[in-house]
Amino acid sequence: MEKKKEINLSKFELEVMKKLWKLGKASVREIQEEFLEGDRPAYTTIQTILNRLEEKQAVVRTKKIGNAFIFEPIISQKTICQTVVKTLLDLFGGSTKPLMAHLIETGNVTLDDIRYMEDNLMKIQNKEKS
Repeated sequence: MEKKKEINLSKFELEVMKKLWKLGKASVREIQEEFLEGDRPAYTTIQTILNRLEEKQAVVRTKKIGNAFIFEPIISQKTICQTVVKTLLDLFGGSTKPLMAHLIETGNVTLDDIRYMEDNLMKIQNKEKS
């Protein structure tokens, strides 16, 4: 089985990817217009980020319409999320316990979140028993 290449994205690269995942396929201008008007980056900034994402093999140019290239994601949001979570766990020594403790201490995890996780863990355990 071939091992997937891990792609690490900056926060802004991830924001651009989110817009592209939402659109499916898009030009630089279409991606730029997905940002709120007050926070909209320059066209050339989006273009530079897409070029970097292409170098990282996260996107591909699928066609050209006039002077505009159309970009499409070639890596899934799920794959990127797995990489981000793995990187985060590595910061905590590979263990979820210190990470969960930190999330609880900082108020980023609520009792409802924990109940949701417990319910999902129970469902997984029940499937494994079946």
